[in-house]
Amino acid sequence: MISKKTKFWGYRRENGRVGVRNHVIILPVDDLSNAAAEAVANNIKGTMAIPHSYGRLQFGADLDLHFRTLIGTGSNPNVAAVVVIGIEDQWAMKVADGIRATGKPVIGLGIEGHGDHDTIMRASAAAKKFLQDASEIHRVECPISELWVSTKCGESDTTSGCGANPTVGNAFDKLYPLKTTLVFGETSEITGGESILEARCRTPKVWKDFMFMFDRYQAMIERHKTSDLSDSQPTKGNIAGGLTTIEEKALGNIQKIGRKCKIDGVLDKAEVPTSPGLWFMDSSSAAAEMVTLCAAAGYVVHLFPTGQGNVIGNPILPVIKICANPRTVRLMSEHVDVDTSGLLRREMTMDDAGDALLDCMIRTVNGRLTAAESLGHREFSLTRLYESA
Repeated sequence: MISKKTKFWGYRRENGRVGVRNHVIILPVDDLSNAAAEAVANNIKGTMAIPHSYGRLQFGADLDLHFRTLIGTGSNPNVAAVVVIGIEDQWAMKVADGIRATGKPVIGLGIEGHGDHDTIMRASAAAKKFLQDASEIHRVECPISELWVSTKCGESDTTSGCGANPTVGNAFDKLYPLKTTLVFGETSEITGGESILEARCRTPKVWKDFMFMFDRYQAMIERHKTSDLSDSQPTKGNIAGGLTTIEEKALGNIQKIGRKCKIDGVLDKAEVPTSPGLWFMDSSSAAAEMVTLCAAAGYVVHLFPTGQGNVIGNPILPVIKICANPRTVRLMSEHVDVDTSGLLRREMTMDDAGDALLDCMIRTVNGRLTAAESLGHREFSLTRLYESA
């Protein structure tokens, strides 16, 4: 059983935060820098490049989110050190300076005026030193209150709302009193369940902040002349799995926050929470996008319930898959970390399922690789708000 006395072994970072992985990452600022970043990771074994598709001709709130996500990714406590590479010096240094505020080792390099060869040589030299230094960092014992846990569901079906999602809710109910920092989101998949969240908000201001995010999302749908979510919510896969309306999907989504947790605050995309408790983050329901946002917000372990099976991982955030669908567990067993199909066969109670998930979570934060990590799933997907200029 988990309690206030529960400890885990983590990496204490320069700013006091605790990580559960010790990555040295090569972070491109833009799509033009992916090749150089991957070349550095190929040169220095044990480092990891995180390529992506964006970073050119973005502006306004979209550009702000781009920088917030990259800086947040490099600042995540699961990262020991960062090499930032951009096509332009100015943007590379902006990201590096944002990460440097955490106190961790970081260098920013621009390709213009140097070319790939020189940039890769200098970046490789820095990455080698960072990696060797990181290899000497030891885990230390940490209280459970210092753990930051995120959640999102994916490829939902009828077993999600009955089994996998409430398993996460049971775990959250047990983590919340221990002063951990928790988050859920998926704004579109709250549609129809807003009144339930109103009753769960700790204060009227929290509810007002949530409705601002929710209404902003609805306004975006209206701007694009889509009166409902029928093109994508629920998805064709959700419908095949027995979910007929977005309201049914929302009720299943809300199961992930348990029965006892209060919503203590609301975050914009990739925004870092300021205190322990349960937070709502405005986010896409696309799996890779939201998990990326959670990593950028500083969360160090992710609980991912699925019905029909999902393969999602993340470069820096270990993703634990929970499934209660016996067919999925049988056909996609290599992707499942916690099998809760016994819930549907009445072979385990919800408390049993929650405890099994928490046991897996503690083993994961202590160093055990998740299924997604062992299979090499490193999905990293940035959220875009606008078209490029």
